[in-house]
Amino acid sequence: MRYKKSEISVAHIVEATTRVLARQGYANTSLMDIAKEAGMSKGAVHYHFPTKESLMTVVLKTALESVYRRTIQAWSAGKDPFESMRVAVQEMWRFRAELSNEASVIADLLAQSLHDTKLREPLAEYYKVATAQVQDHLRENLSKVGLKSKLPLETVPRMMNALLDGFFMQHIVDPEAVREDVVINVLQTLASLLFEFDQGRVPEAPDSGRSADPIS
Repeated sequence: MRYKKSEISVAHIVEATTRVLARQGYANTSLMDIAKEAGMSKGAVHYHFPTKESLMTVVLKTALESVYRRTIQAWSAGKDPFESMRVAVQEMWRFRAELSNEASVIADLLAQSLHDTKLREPLAEYYKVATAQVQDHLRENLSKVGLKSKLPLETVPRMMNALLDGFFMQHIVDPEAVREDVVINVLQTLASLLFEFDQGRVPEAPDSGRSADPIS
């Protein structure tokens, strides 16, 4: 597939921006810094992105696509719906805990949005799309095993992201206090409280020896 030169330039700028933001943070990054990282003039960057905020919208969208690719592979890797959900949650945590450039940028922008209100709209859109993505896969997997949520289903992905992001912020400052097994155990316990069998459905038979806990 051939891409237009402008599309290649935009992708190059976004990649450069992600690297710079992960390295020095939003508050310490200017369009000139991004232009230098991308090997372009400031005018070229400004042509595609008139403001830092417009650039952040695309950076967040690209970060979301990155975590979605990793998570969708995890959803598909499980031998059954229970394992698929567990592996997907594990991958969502590892995306953060590995301090990938994308995860670092999202954490930094969240912190900055406390005072910079212009960042709130693109971040809100990021979480809206992320929630919808998880909700779709969650609905499918719960249906396969005859489970339903005790809360509105759209609330569950937001709770998951809130817990994962909260643990991630603590993991940054104290990695030993927030280990992967602790995070997964918390989410597993939460799942046992949030989900129940739907009496109106007959679940698919799980693999022998598998627990009825969604992410056990």
